[in-house]
Amino acid sequence: MDGLFSLFLLMLSAVLVENFIFSRFMGICPFLGVSEKPSTALGMGFSVMFVMTLASGATYAVYHFLLVPFSLEYTKTIAFILVIASLVQFIEMFLRRFVPALYTALGIYLPLITTNCAVLGACLLNVQYQRSFLESVVFGFSAALGFTLAIVIFAGVRERLRLASPPDSFKGMPLALITAGLCAMAFAGFSGMSL
Repeated sequence: MDGLFSLFLLMLSAVLVENFIFSRFMGICPFLGVSEKPSTALGMGFSVMFVMTLASGATYAVYHFLLVPFSLEYTKTIAFILVIASLVQFIEMFLRRFVPALYTALGIYLPLITTNCAVLGACLLNVQYQRSFLESVVFGFSAALGFTLAIVIFAGVRERLRLASPPDSFKGMPLALITAGLCAMAFAGFSGMSL
């Protein structure tokens, strides 16, 4: 029971308190680039969720069963990027074949998941905090869920902002960045939660 509760706290912390976008500021490129429409943002979120969850488990295995036994821990960043790149290639082929509309909508941002610092950051944080395999996978999934939550909320807000008529100097990206800052401030309220 205690183990399930600690996993729940890890999930809650990754989604709300330590949100990768609003607290850690990781994964900002796809956050700003793919948040025009909620449907596209949701597709990107699910893609990141799939990659980050699998990458967390795969990099745990690579680190503990390949790098540590051969004293190659210093190559973890390169090894993790290779694992993530392979997973992204798999997703890209899957989406191109089975969901071409989403593949087209994600455009250049799909291959950018390979270098998305949120995905790599989750894998590196798992190693840094010496999480078990299950904790690594749960953290990867939860961090991606938080990423998805942030990008979908932001896409909804940006969609509503299209109806606004701000001054010319605020149109486009300046208003998006101000809105992102306000969302980050709202999520900062969760940091008071003692998990």
